[in-house]
Amino acid sequence: MALNFNQYAQEGHTFIKDYAEHMGFGNDYDRAGRVLTSTLHALRDIIPFAESLQLMAQFPMFLKAVYVNGWTTRRRPERMKHMEEFIELVRKHDGVAAVNDFGYDEELAEKYIQLTFMFLRKNVSLGELEDVRDSLPKDLKYMIYSNLMF
Repeated sequence: MALNFNQYAQEGHTFIKDYAEHMGFGNDYDRAGRVLTSTLHALRDIIPFAESLQLMAQFPMFLKAVYVNGWTTRRRPERMKHMEEFIELVRKHDGVAAVNDFGYDEELAEKYIQLTFMFLRKNVSLGELEDVRDSLPKDLKYMIYSNLMF
C-alpha cells in the first residue's frame, strides 16, 4: 500500500472546510478542528474499544489520525448517563478553548455535537452509526438517533 500523504492532507483540508461550513463557523478552521476533535475524543471515551475500532475503520485516513491522537486504550469507557455529562467531557477535551468554542450555553454545545454526528454520516455507514448509538447510555442515544437519516 502506497502512502500518499499529500492526498491525505488535501482530503483533510477539504473535510475541515466542509465541516466548518456545515457548523456555521465560516473560515474558522481552527475552531472547527477543535470542536470535531473534542467531540470525537469524548465519544471514544464512552464507547467500547471494539466499537471504536469499527467506527474508525470507516474513517478516511486523516480522520483516523484525529481519532487516535492521544488515545489510551487501557482505560475503561467512562460511565455517564446524561447529555450534560457528555457535554462536560467534550469541553474537557477542548481545554481552555472550550469557552470560546462552545460558550456557556448547553443548547449550543448540544447543537454542535448533533451537527457533528450529522456530518460524520457522510463517512460512516448508517449501520455503524446505529451500532455506536446502541452502545451509548439511554439518555445519550438521541444525540445520534435523531440525526441518523441525514
